[in-house]
Amino acid sequence: QVQLVESGGGLVQPGGSLRLSCAASGFIFGTKKLGWYRQAPGKQRELVATITLGGTRNYVDSVKGRFTISRDNGQKKVYLQMDTLKPEDTAVYYCNVAISGEDYWGQGTQVTVSS
Repeated sequence: QVQLVESGGGLVQPGGSLRLSCAASGFIFGTKKLGWYRQAPGKQRELVATITLGGTRNYVDSVKGRFTISRDNGQKKVYLQMDTLKPEDTAVYYCNVAISGEDYWGQGTQVTVSS
């Protein structure tokens, strides 16, 4: 079955960096578009970044220039490098893949940006 396992979250000061990882299994990784979403307390889950099988990247405006999504098809992992973090980036971050019209999610990893 499809499994997505996120890691790399934690507590970081404003201006700091974190690198999130998502290990995937149960599907043909190299053929799927992948994404990172986040959900802050009291808010809806929002799309942060996506990367296609060809490597085309898209970002929500609020993270452009600060976050970088990447993928390693051999390792079946997708990454989110987050730099110049802000308190408003605090959220649970989820890895996502859509297969045959169904969304799959990991368990999420908490990112807290605070001094």
